[in-house]
Parts: sequence; C-alpha cells; structure tokens
Amino acid sequence: MIKYKLLCKNCSKDFDSWFASSVEYEKLKKVKFLNCPLCNSVEIEKSLMSPSVLSNKIENNNDNPIKISKIKNKVKEYKKFIEKNFDYVGSNFTYEARSIHYNKKKTKKGIYGKASLEEVKELKEEGIETEVIPWVNDNDN
Repeated sequence: MIKYKLLCKNCSKDFDSWFASSVEYEKLKKVKFLNCPLCNSVEIEKSLMSPSVLSNKIENNNDNPIKISKIKNKVKEYKKFIEKNFDYVGSNFTYEARSIHYNKKKTKKGIYGKASLEEVKELKEEGIETEVIPWVNDNDN
C-alpha cells in the first residue's frame, strides 16, 4: 500500500488517498477514476509530500524523573512481596521449576530465582509458567 497526497487542479483542494501501488494509481488516473471529493473534478495530480520516517531515537530516561521514580517504587513493592511470599532458589530456578512441574513436588510457596532468558524460554516451551520481573536493588536511587 502507498499513500499519496493528491491535489485537485480545479478547486485546489488537497487530500490523501491510499493505493495498492504506484502502478495502480497511474491506472486509476488514466481511466479517470480519481476525482476530487469537493468538486468532483477528475483533474487530479500527485502533490509533494514528506515521507513518513520512523525514528529509532531512544527516549531519554531523564525526560520524566517523577514517572521513573514511581515505576522504581512499584518494582520495589513487588520485590518485597515476592521475597515475603516466595522461596528463593537462586540459580537453581530452572531445576526447581521443572521439579515442581514434572514431579509434582509439593511446595507451600512459589519460587523465585535466577535464570537466563534462554532458560525462561525453554521453560515456557515446556508449558511451565514463568514470569520475568525486573529486580531493583534496595540501594538503587
């Protein structure tokens, strides 16, 4: 799909329209199927238009320090909740998660620990429910 800015030569009205391709635009123009929505004239031409460019600029984290502070505080709340209500298994997380899932190992609490993104992906592929949660150290500002 391609979008063109069109201009009516009769009334100077400009408008946008989508086409399957530039060739499709030319076909429709040739058979006079393009008309102005204001005056119905078929004297339509493509107008200059700026390209739509996506920016890959990363937003500066310092743009909104209040919002960042609120997010960090919320993550710290989650961390405290997890530490209070789950058992820490460290880097044995994938082993323990599989033990619970396959062996139906009984636990009074859920578990949390360390795992690489690849290990988490493997667990999910096996049907083992996991979540990745950002961890903020208490001494982080």
